[in-house]
Amino acid sequence: MCEVNRRQFLSSGAAFLSLAAEAELLAGPVPAGMAEEAKVDLVAPDIYFHEGTVSATADAVCNNGWIVFEDYVLVIDANFPAGAKLIISKIRALTDKPIRFAFDTHHHGDHAYGNQVFVENGGVPVAHTGVIEEMKRAETGYYGHTPGGWEDAAKMRKDMGSSKLKPPSVLFSKDLFFDDGKHRVELMHLGIAHTHGDAVAWLPKEKILFTGDVCVNGPYNAVVDGDVGKWVTTLDAVKKLGARVVCTGHGPRSQAAVLDDQQAFFKALREQVGAHMADKGPEDAKAQIESIRTMLKANAQIARYVGDGGSGWDPFPSQAAKVYAEMTGKKLEAMQHELNDAREAHARAHGLTLV
Repeated sequence: MCEVNRRQFLSSGAAFLSLAAEAELLAGPVPAGMAEEAKVDLVAPDIYFHEGTVSATADAVCNNGWIVFEDYVLVIDANFPAGAKLIISKIRALTDKPIRFAFDTHHHGDHAYGNQVFVENGGVPVAHTGVIEEMKRAETGYYGHTPGGWEDAAKMRKDMGSSKLKPPSVLFSKDLFFDDGKHRVELMHLGIAHTHGDAVAWLPKEKILFTGDVCVNGPYNAVVDGDVGKWVTTLDAVKKLGARVVCTGHGPRSQAAVLDDQQAFFKALREQVGAHMADKGPEDAKAQIESIRTMLKANAQIARYVGDGGSGWDPFPSQAAKVYAEMTGKKLEAMQHELNDAREAHARAHGLTLV
């Protein structure tokens, strides 16, 4: 692992001024403090990973990656507009090759709302066909002239005021390959998981996988737009690729074991909900959530996926409610005292509606 930070990018204050000026010309004004945000991780020659910050107000919320091909750059996930500008500035510190493609791993705002910024810088948004179908459902402000995900997120994010929703215009139904003889990137839809339009980026030569939110590394699983039961099966298909390095959608990059851990969390959640909630009505089922949380927290392999129930965004009640609904067909409202402002802000920033 070789970590490239800002000091490695820039050998002098003059170089920093040059970078800032170039970034502003190419991507528009760079938000204050951007240059100090998360480090760039050189995963392999020409292949980079950037870890975002899970916050409704952060510049770069999701994780990003990019691959420098012979003639162009392919970016993994468009992030929010501010995140897109940040990523472009990071890329420009490394290469002047044109950024031709931005691959949206799914439709959520922290992965796709920066598309317009990439278009303005010569890039084309690319995604699985399911992303468009999900956008038609969630982005009613764009497709139906009534406020939707973009409008909700714009209430909390200033960077969206100077941009607009730009759906991907290059679509694939199963897979799409980029290959210049040196690097090969395979974009693949392997099944329903976090959403109905998820796709991953697989680099078979280096055995590096960019998963989007099909796999995360921490308590970041938003489940309301997906199917947890099918997610487990999709992770089987993902694991068969044989990745050595896994760049998750949120949280630190990892190795192949993170796929096992993510899947184990969902299996354990389904097992516990089935054992302690599925035979109960909504009110009695709701009362079991905290005991299930405690049981899962005791499992060292998956404890990091379980929200702590404290301040900030706690996805666990909604995760249990989603699995309960899948198993029983009954809706279970998440406990009201946990629907605090931080959770709502996080959900809206991701273009989601809370369970």
